[in-house]
Amino acid sequence: MHAQSVSHTPSAKLVFIGLALLAVISMLFARLYLQAFLGLEACPLCMTQRVFVIAWGLIALIAALHSPHSWGNRVYALLCGLAAWAGAAVAARHVWLQHLPEDQVPACGPSLDYMLENLPFEDTLSIVFAGDGNCANVSWSLLGFSIPEQTLAVFCVTILICLWQTVRRYPDQH
Repeated sequence: MHAQSVSHTPSAKLVFIGLALLAVISMLFARLYLQAFLGLEACPLCMTQRVFVIAWGLIALIAALHSPHSWGNRVYALLCGLAAWAGAAVAARHVWLQHLPEDQVPACGPSLDYMLENLPFEDTLSIVFAGDGNCANVSWSLLGFSIPEQTLAVFCVTILICLWQTVRRYPDQH
């Protein structure tokens, strides 16, 4: 009789389901609690971060449903991690704006709806990614961490999970 090694690592499918659930929970928290319950409106940088949360969540959901072999898991993990990395870059910019001295905070700009209706899309994107004075406001915090700081932490956790999912050893599939 051969001794079977017991794997204590979760399956790739389970990890992708977890990443998709993390994205869903993040979006429910943002949309239902922060926006609907507390009445906090999302600034352009917050909206951009939400796009990247949704992107990583959709990629993770597709990966879980597809359930590919090891190389496919690595590709999905890489794509999921890239979406989280892009979101982390936006969140880091947001955190930076919130920590600027008051005299260095950029002026508040027009609303996202106004920009989308009246400016070329490329101009709107550059303004959104630059952020403005609205993005520098800390309107809510938990344990001393602002919403963008919390979001940056979630993005970093997601990146680490995706990195592990990319380089981990998968059992041979025959």
